[in-house]
Amino acid sequence: MSAPIIVLLLVMLVYPVGQLLLLSVHNDSGFTLVEYKRLFASSVYVDVLLITLKISLWTTFFSVLTGYPIAYLISSLTRERKNRLLFWVLLSFWTSFLVRTFAWVVLLGRNGVLNQVLLGLGIIDRPLSLLYNFSAVIVGMVHALMPLAVLTMLSVMENIDRRLPSAAATLGARPGTVFWKVYFPLSLPGVAAGALMVFVTAIGFFITPTLLGGRHQTMITQLIIDQVMQALNWGFAGAISVLLLAVVLIVFLVYDRMVGLSTMAGGNSAARGPKHGKGWAAKLGDVILTALGNATDAVLALFPKRRKRRAVAGESLTLRVVVILLLVFLSAPAFLMIPLSFDSASGLAWPPHGFSLQWYRQITDSPLWMQAITRSMLVGIGTGILSMLIGTPAAFLLVRGGMKGKAAMLAFILAPIVVPRMIIAVGVFYFFAKIGLIGSSFGLVLGHTVVAVPYVVITMMAVLRNYDTRLDLAAHSMGARPWATLRRVTFPILGAGLMSSFLFAFATSFDELTIALFSSGGLSTTLPKQFWDEITMQISPVIAAVSTCLFVFVAALIWVADRLRRRSLAS
Repeated sequence: MSAPIIVLLLVMLVYPVGQLLLLSVHNDSGFTLVEYKRLFASSVYVDVLLITLKISLWTTFFSVLTGYPIAYLISSLTRERKNRLLFWVLLSFWTSFLVRTFAWVVLLGRNGVLNQVLLGLGIIDRPLSLLYNFSAVIVGMVHALMPLAVLTMLSVMENIDRRLPSAAATLGARPGTVFWKVYFPLSLPGVAAGALMVFVTAIGFFITPTLLGGRHQTMITQLIIDQVMQALNWGFAGAISVLLLAVVLIVFLVYDRMVGLSTMAGGNSAARGPKHGKGWAAKLGDVILTALGNATDAVLALFPKRRKRRAVAGESLTLRVVVILLLVFLSAPAFLMIPLSFDSASGLAWPPHGFSLQWYRQITDSPLWMQAITRSMLVGIGTGILSMLIGTPAAFLLVRGGMKGKAAMLAFILAPIVVPRMIIAVGVFYFFAKIGLIGSSFGLVLGHTVVAVPYVVITMMAVLRNYDTRLDLAAHSMGARPWATLRRVTFPILGAGLMSSFLFAFATSFDELTIALFSSGGLSTTLPKQFWDEITMQISPVIAAVSTCLFVFVAALIWVADRLRRRSLAS
């Protein structure tokens, strides 16, 4: 059951990445460290690494800080109200990074929405320079990665027993103390997992810094792209990749030591160390939480008692207003593309002038766009099917199998999440160039499956943990053979989970730019690659029309996934 995923990751991850890293210490003359000497000889590359860490850390901090109240409120609501709020988080999560980043280009440009509004209100007398700076990069990256933080924290918060805070309150604890001393510590594994996922994703980002940042916001992945695409210096690209990978591995080792890697797949926290002991770190943490609890109680004392009781349950008016504003922040930029896509003018200025379908006609009349859309659909479907076929048996093995070394197996399966996407993309590109798969759809399916299959495994593991195995035993007791039980009992019940994993893999492939940037070829590219080429060469309403189509398509995917989930619950 584990053979397909092991073979896939060995051939498409371990070998290509290993080859890339080997190039950093080996050339035609044999073993050499000249690339590393070059890397550390100039302060430029070290400065770029520090800028990358600075941007990634600030992005992680703000994503978790703003995502926590959204996850907290959603976890406390009834099912129907929870689904309504969760829809907007999922809509932003599945909307393409390119669409969301391009929306900020339009929002923050000199003729963009914000400048036009400020000029119209008379607050400013000339447009502000809101783009190509550190603040624009942070805003764009937090907007892109906050949904990831919300969903990761929510998976932990939903499993917190709400009776524990209530019990603390009945024993005399005040609301602020209840939250900081009871609920918040229980949610810390989710906070740690969310911070880890955001940081690892942010450190490998290049879309947002390229479109929103200036030369002072260059990130290390942009250097790797330049070395491969322009200088063709594989050895130096490998040395930069080793530096980036070392930083990520250190972060993962710290996370595994403090929380446990199994929490990323919905397992219980394996936290150990000072947090559960009596050392100085535990005492310091207790002092900080106590101070925060007392400060919160002092603020709540200014409000009426009824308001305080509602705050304990997560239903305070202030919390709801904050969450609504954050959801508007997540959704509004993508919605901005809709009116601009119908603009009759040739520029992307706000407000739109007139109504026209000319930009949609340009898409349908363009062979480049139509071929890119067709290829992305075919590659996405192939990736979804292959990821589901490979990932589902591995999930069964990890949840129900009695094999030893499950932790090591899970760590290996999660390796594509650990290794920055850019390193995988460059390694796969080098490997495909040697075997002649550059530009082939089959090669793209293989490359996308590598990055999509861990999410399928995580999704199916969560589904299988909630599956009542007594149904299978009942079928066995009535004479059903194992294959008949699997076909008539297990798979029909798990159908919604299988379809959700397929949609997750499909969406991952459909929005994948990094691998396509190197391996898609120049004749027939994918939709994200065509989008990237268009946006880096010119800004036109055609991009707004494509963004609108992608936005509507993602909304339809979420609706289908929600209908499947409801049907599964009804059955």
